[in-house]
Amino acid sequence: MHQSFSRRDFLKVAGVGLGALAFKPFDFSLNALEPYYTPKRLPQFPSGDIIGRLVDATDIRSRPTNDPVLNTSIATLPADTLIPWTREVIGNVVALTNQKYLETPDGYIWSSRIQPTRNIPNTPITEIPAGQAGFWAEVTVPYVELTLDGAPASPWIQSLIQFNFPPRAYYSQVLWIDQVRQSNGFVEYRWNESPNGHGYGFGDIFWADGAGLKVLSEADVAPISPEIDPAEKKIVTDLTYQTLSAFEGNREVFFCRISSGAVFDPATGAISDERATPVGDLLTHWKIISLNMSGGGSAAGYSTPAVPWDTVISGEGIAIHGAFWHNDFGEKRSHGCINVKPEDAKWIFRWTTPHVSLAQSELRMSLPDHGTVVTTTELKV
Repeated sequence: MHQSFSRRDFLKVAGVGLGALAFKPFDFSLNALEPYYTPKRLPQFPSGDIIGRLVDATDIRSRPTNDPVLNTSIATLPADTLIPWTREVIGNVVALTNQKYLETPDGYIWSSRIQPTRNIPNTPITEIPAGQAGFWAEVTVPYVELTLDGAPASPWIQSLIQFNFPPRAYYSQVLWIDQVRQSNGFVEYRWNESPNGHGYGFGDIFWADGAGLKVLSEADVAPISPEIDPAEKKIVTDLTYQTLSAFEGNREVFFCRISSGAVFDPATGAISDERATPVGDLLTHWKIISLNMSGGGSAAGYSTPAVPWDTVISGEGIAIHGAFWHNDFGEKRSHGCINVKPEDAKWIFRWTTPHVSLAQSELRMSLPDHGTVVTTTELKV
């Protein structure tokens, strides 16, 4: 895949904030790994229609500004801290586009570092549906604690163990479940991170409390506006203003904010087009419900499992997809992909052609055959 992150961003994706954790030497001894093999129930989450999850160690401030002259930082909260969502206010974020802060009783937190989540527990099913190898399930709570099954395989889980951080699946991720058990007194689903034909991952296997996962049905992936001639559907993304619009003919039917390719090299901070999103008429030609995005080396590697609702528009890796590891839409920050909120990615996945059913999970087209045209534009200044 084409997406990439710096080492710091990789740790963000993994749920690890360097400011909140002390480095631990990597240790595969039984004692070190024992907590990762202990079955875990859903925790008690805060109340509220929307619950904010910190995606990284983040400052809470006395005023909605990060101006260093004012020194507004009160404390640093660790990654995965959960905060009831009250209201957002416009503040002053120096040198960045997103100016929103979440107001809390204790201070202000930059909204870009907070994933909006919900707490919608489910009644889990007790067996794999007859005739199926497994099923897709979506995380509908802030996070689900994971229990490792087998040796850790991916850079993602190895990094979590290295930094003594618990493995979790986060709100909006979509997982392939291939087994169900009740041996620990509650229903657990087994997430196979790299089943045959699904996910392209490293092969990690985890168990999770089934109450945190909604079993997807064909209604969840049913096509939107199937009566519209596919040739009349088009997407226009403005990379200057970080927006995406979907059109049926000349009528705009959908709009959202995006995060497209970064315009700087994270290793040096220099302006660079290496991560830029391609400009021009791109084509939807590969769609997959959930995908492991990983690659790179130790200095700039990344490993992100279960990236949901992937609509690939260029080559083998430039995609419109859901991003659960930031809330920074409106700011350029990806490695060429178009990041959108997971719910927006799901809408785009269902609206664009070709349609992909749950049973298919994935569909590729051989160019020049393609689905929806995605036109990306950018005003160079």
